[in-house]
Amino acid sequence: MAETAQQNRSGPSGGRLGEGRGASDPRVRGKTTIADGVVEKIAGMAAREVDGVHAMGAGASRAFGAMRDRVPGGGGGQSVTRGVKVEVGETQAAIDLDIVVEYGVSITDVANDVRENVIGSLERMTGLEVVEVNVTVDDVKLPDDKDEEEQPEQRPRLQ
Repeated sequence: MAETAQQNRSGPSGGRLGEGRGASDPRVRGKTTIADGVVEKIAGMAAREVDGVHAMGAGASRAFGAMRDRVPGGGGGQSVTRGVKVEVGETQAAIDLDIVVEYGVSITDVANDVRENVIGSLERMTGLEVVEVNVTVDDVKLPDDKDEEEQPEQRPRLQ
């Protein structure tokens, strides 16, 4: 009975379903494009998940971002893509990351862990081949350093 039902179904070309061009492989029935911003967000989140990473971005971008985050309507919250630059092709991606590490951690271990987590996350989620992840350590967060990304106490606004 299943065989008869299959014979009676026809596709748009009049032939039986499943006999058209590329019918056996759905990957050839269209194109998937992944925007640079998507790759930046995934890489930024994956880098931040690694123990020993305090913040992302070079000093100037962190300071500017912290000021922007304090302005009402300035975007609020830490930008996931701060410190992340990507080049995305059709099948490959290259990532540049600027990070700040916690004092006392092994910088090479943290950089290797960041590289491993970013590559794994991007390849799993996007299917892109990550050809390189360049990690630049811009600063070390000392225990007594004031955190420039911390929000000051919010005073009630007068209206």
